[in-house]
Order: sequence, then C-alpha cells, then structure tokens
Amino acid sequence: MTTFDKHDLRGLLGKHLVYTYDNGWNYEIYVKNAQTLDYRIHSGIVGNRWVKDQRVYIARVGRDSYKISWTEPTGTDVSLIVNLGDRLFHGTIFFPCWVINDPQKTVCFQNEHIPQMEAYRAAGPAYPTEVIDEFATITFVRDCGENDDSIINCAASELPANFPDNLR
Repeated sequence: MTTFDKHDLRGLLGKHLVYTYDNGWNYEIYVKNAQTLDYRIHSGIVGNRWVKDQRVYIARVGRDSYKISWTEPTGTDVSLIVNLGDRLFHGTIFFPCWVINDPQKTVCFQNEHIPQMEAYRAAGPAYPTEVIDEFATITFVRDCGENDDSIINCAASELPANFPDNLR
C-alpha cells in the first residue's frame, strides 16, 4: 500500500526545472499542466532545440518522484524520472538513427517545423536506435503555476548569459 496519492500531480505541475546530465548536457523543462510540457535544450547533440506544448504522460511514482514520458514528432522517445526531494533526474532518451546521423536537422523551434520533422522520421532510418541513459542533477527549480506560455518562449541561445541566475 502506498503512503501517497499516486494520482496527485500537484507537486510537479507548474514546475520549471533546469538540470544537467552527468554527460554534461543541459536541459530545461516547464511542466505546463498534466498533459503538456515545454522544454529547451541548452547543450548536447541537439542543443538549442526548443518545443512548446509537447504531449506527455505523467505518473507519480513516489512521495516526491514523478515519471514523464513522451514521443516526439522526430520519433525520439523520452522517459524521465524527476525526484524533486533529492533534486535528481534520470533520463532515458531513445534517438532514432536519423537523429544521431544528422542531429542539426532537429535544432529549431519544433512547433514551426512539425511536418518537416515527421517527414524526416518517415524517411528514416529509425534503427539502430541510440539509447542515452543518464542521471542528471536538478540545478534550478521554481514554481511558476500552470499554463504560463512565457516560461519557455525562445531558444537557449537567446537567453541572458546569467540564465537561470537571472530568475532568482
């Protein structure tokens, strides 16, 4: 029997988080509501990519822990464990072969290029899939409330040099 309400997502909804994977890649998410998130990639093979209103599946898996999963129009699958209590992430990213072969094709504001991403995905190749399975440290967290389109609204390259310190 659990000691928490596994259907209560209030501890994660509206959270804005920046995290750095052990491999050095820096990411940012805003959990907009129970169905969508916005994200921005600061570094890594697809650094400077950003997305709004990505459809996600969220589950509470512990008192302060949540799982967020989604499939992108690129065919990339993502599954994140967010442990707010310990400020720890674990992410598994399943990149289709075409993204690994030419990651720059995805570096854009995805929402303006969804048909193109879907065409790249259809053209493939999808396999072999490259799996990135890494821990990450949450370096910044704040509660912004739900459905605020101003939280992630530009590419990482357009942010102030002192981001996210400028938000404190």
